[in-house]
Amino acid sequence: MHFKTLNDVHACNSYPAPENPLLTIFTCNPLRSVASYEVTADFYIIAFKKLASGEIRYGRTRYDHQSGSMYFMKPFQAVQVRNIALESDGFEIWFHEDYLNGHPLFAEIKKYGYFNYEMNEALHLSPKEEQTIWELFAKIQSEYQNNQDEFTRDIIIGHLESILKYSQRFYKRQFLNRNMIAGTTVTKFNEVLTKYFESDMLQQNGLPTVSSLASELHLSPRYLSDLLKQETGKTAIDLIHIALVSEAKNLINSG
Repeated sequence: MHFKTLNDVHACNSYPAPENPLLTIFTCNPLRSVASYEVTADFYIIAFKKLASGEIRYGRTRYDHQSGSMYFMKPFQAVQVRNIALESDGFEIWFHEDYLNGHPLFAEIKKYGYFNYEMNEALHLSPKEEQTIWELFAKIQSEYQNNQDEFTRDIIIGHLESILKYSQRFYKRQFLNRNMIAGTTVTKFNEVLTKYFESDMLQQNGLPTVSSLASELHLSPRYLSDLLKQETGKTAIDLIHIALVSEAKNLINSG
């Protein structure tokens, strides 16, 4: 199922027409269960949910985390939902990129890498972080449900921007926590890279790609790159090039 308009989204859920053709918001009731479906849309989606049961699939990955989590979808990403039941209230914000026309966020939103993360790399919020996000959503909801005027769009976009910036901060905290629990990503990355160079894969396949190394570590390419950037100040492609230069020097010296 693909949604080209918000009218279609609302009609599918038996909701009245949206207040704005380019932006809508939903609160998700835990009493309502959702059967299986797969969906794509022309819209950005920011969502917060606590799953009591069921799962959400994005690509080949599965998300079934039961704490409060946020996830971010860009236009045309495919998401599969299976028998979802929520533990408590959640929300969704849908908006078309045309809603951002003329605002700096139109370009800035493309720089938020987590729109390219996979569902199992969702943002898991602490109670305090959850409260911050809910407060911002409440401000958007208040503007959306009041009589919209010439100030409404700028105010809502300002709150959207705040959600995105806070989410960037919270992801940074999640990266740090992940490293404390599971060890540094750069160590594992270098191990996979060393194994690649020591085998005959370099001769057979050429240079390793970020995608192939991320797959070895069970991460999406963008999530891997952001983790490495947090740990080392360098992206995955930077580290591949450094390793390649090191390998070339080793071959010269040993030859």
